This record gives sequence, structure tokens and C-alpha cells, in this order.
Amino acid sequence: MICYDDALCQVLDTVVPLPPREISLTEAGGLVLATPARAKWDMPRCDNSAMDGFAVTGAPSADALLRIIGSSYAGHAFNGSLRADEAIRITTGAPLPPGADTIIPIEDVEEYDGQIRVTAAPRACQHVRYRGEEYREGDIMVDVGTSLQAGEIAVLAGGGITQVKVVPRPRIAVISTGDELVELGTEPGHGQIVNSNQHLLCTRLSECGYDTVCLGIGNDNLRNLQKLFERALDADVIISTGGVSVGDKDHVQAALETLGFIKKFWKVAIKPGKPLLFGLLNKKPYFGLPGNPAATAATLELFALPALRKMAGWPDPQTSRRRGMLTSDVRCGGNRQTFLWCKLEWFEDQYLVTVRQGQGSGQNRSIQGANALLSVPVGTKWLMAGDMVDVQLINN
Repeated sequence: MICYDDALCQVLDTVVPLPPREISLTEAGGLVLATPARAKWDMPRCDNSAMDGFAVTGAPSADALLRIIGSSYAGHAFNGSLRADEAIRITTGAPLPPGADTIIPIEDVEEYDGQIRVTAAPRACQHVRYRGEEYREGDIMVDVGTSLQAGEIAVLAGGGITQVKVVPRPRIAVISTGDELVELGTEPGHGQIVNSNQHLLCTRLSECGYDTVCLGIGNDNLRNLQKLFERALDADVIISTGGVSVGDKDHVQAALETLGFIKKFWKVAIKPGKPLLFGLLNKKPYFGLPGNPAATAATLELFALPALRKMAGWPDPQTSRRRGMLTSDVRCGGNRQTFLWCKLEWFEDQYLVTVRQGQGSGQNRSIQGANALLSVPVGTKWLMAGDMVDVQLINN
């Protein structure tokens, strides 16, 4: 049995980013860039106005009279040049004509008889957006390893990028195992439970942007499990829940071994989640998560999601951390590192950490409303209200 840190290191050392693909920018939202994206032209593409007003030459004094000789609108430039005693009407984003270098806002002039009188002397070159001030042709606009969010997509679109090379998100096959499971919509009989783990995993993975293939329930039968794992090989990653121990009805490991499974580790010194199984099935990462709901959820957050982030190209796949103050006493203890579901909230000038009540590994309610996991070191008997603790965020 290995410790949490060693297990996570083995997982991250085993998985590698998926091969990059070139796709349309319109499909790239949320994906990680695999090659630098360079601008095809200067931005702005020409000197233009940052205000509605009048384009002039230099900095006319207050009370100066300037003759209006035309207009420049966005998409409809003024065809001509400008002299010191002239002005053109201009709108935000419209190109400056030759000779113009300053914009006087419309509220700083009086207009009459085809001319303007300057009522507030401008600063030379004010309210002008200069060609290439955002970036130049050939500049790297977005670098490798960047997640393409709305801001990045806007920059790339403005720079003329139509195709990008990105790391695709892994596609995950999800299997639940156990004769005690029934599908949602079926009334459980004596000793049976609804297959909530499938809904937990598929919903959580979807929240994080991953596509899932839910293969349903595998009975405690060697041949049935073999067939499900064979079907799962179409995905990039395989996750199953339950059956990873070696009891009379636990056939997961045996089924995997018949398909050439390479085991990296089994059992981690954590609570919940001790029976976690990890390895490679046909060179694809496989996670055998425990069947208890809170243990399933914890091991997904602690091990599977960091692996998926690395496979999706994230430079730092590990979970973000925050430091906060405990709001109540927490009883700990035990010879395994314990992870407790908790709520992290910002209050006044600090984070507060409230540990969920009822932390049984078989309880879905222990997960409900939690947005972080509190790690308790081995041998810690109590954490007290007011203690400062570090928590791992549950984020996407």
C-alpha cells in the first residue's frame, strides 16, 4: 500500500497528453493550445480613433476654428488628407486619414456653419489607437499550454487565426460493477441500490468538459466484465467503480488480467478510497475506483481528474489549493491520510472551511454541496475551530 503523494506521482508519470489535432477555432473553446498562435497582421491594422469626435492635426488651442472637410466612419474611411486648419468628423474605430494625429471628443467642440470651435484644448495625439499597438504581424498572441477561453478565442479571431492545433480532451468509458446495482427508474429490491455512481461520474466529468461513454452495470461475472472492458477500449480512459478487491464476487482484477492489464498500484493509504486500482489496459489509463459513493467521488478528484487534465494538455494538472480557517472542531485520527468533504467560503477578509457532517464513505450526502477536500495527515487526532488548514479545490 502506497501513500497518496506517491500514488499521484505514479499516475501523472504514467499518463501523457493526447496527440494534438488541428481544428477550427470555432470548435476550440476550452481546449489547450499545442503550438504557438502567431498574428497574421498588425492589430489595430491602422491608426484609428478611440472616441467619437473630430480628427485634427496637432493640438489646436482653445477657441481655434477648424473647417470640417469630411467624415470617417468605421468601415468607411475618409479618402483624403488633413491640414492644420481642418477637421473631419470621426467615429470610434474609424481610420485616421493622413495628416491626422489627434482626436477631440465631440463634447469638447461647438459645431456650426461647417466648422468647429475648440472649447477644451486637446493634448497632442490623444484618443488614438496606433497600428500594431496590441500586437504585430508574427507576434505570438497565445502560447503553448494556454486554455482557450473566451478572451483567447477573441484575440485569435482578431488576429485572423481560423485553425489551431490543440490537445483534445480524453474520452472516458464509465462502468459500474456489482450485482447489487439497479438502473435509475427501477425500484431496488432487498439488498439492492440504485447505480448512483454512474450519474455522479458522468455528471462530474461533463462539468469538467469531458465526453463520457456510459457502459452501464457489469455483473459480478468474469465473462460479462471482460466484454465490458473490451468495449471500453474504444475510449481514451477507462473508469470503473466497485469490485476492485479480491473477494469471492470481486472479478474486476481477474477480468482485466485476461486482457493484458499492467497494474501500477492497488491500494492507497487514504480514507476514503483505499482500494483504488490503477494501471494500463491496452496502453490506456484505467482507474478502478472503490464502489462506495464518497470514495468514488474522492478518488475521482484526487487521481483521475489530474490525470485527465494532463492528458488534455494542462501544464499544471494538479488541483488548486486555498488556505482557510476551520469553523468547528474536527475529529480525525487513524493510520491513513484522511480527506474530508468541506465547504470553502470567503467571509470578510479570509476563507472559512466548514467540514461536512456525516463523512461515511457510503453516503452520497457527504458530497452534496462540498467544493473542497480537507487533507488530514496521518496520526492527527483533532483539528480545532480556528486552526488554519489547506484544502484542495473541487474545480473544473
